[in-house]
Amino acid sequence: MKISRDEVLKIARMTRVALHDNEIDPLAKQLEQVLTYAERITEITTDVEEPSNKNVNVFREDVVKRQSPEPILAQAPEEESSFFVVPAILENS
Repeated sequence: MKISRDEVLKIARMTRVALHDNEIDPLAKQLEQVLTYAERITEITTDVEEPSNKNVNVFREDVVKRQSPEPILAQAPEEESSFFVVPAILENS
């Protein structure tokens, strides 16, 4: 992937990095190398299959058990309609 001087200068402006004229071409070359490397990694990782047992607990089977919320809610400072009452963190607009 070819990176132009204008693109390097645009990136420098966006990131507020001051560049001297003699730094632009070497930086463009380095950015090209990074993007080429990222492309290669992307190509390689699309060929690799992820194991399907990535998030499987092999020590026990997951079983859903219905629990009564009252013992936990009894410990809460404030409760309303089987829910915890907590301070608001977002303002209504």
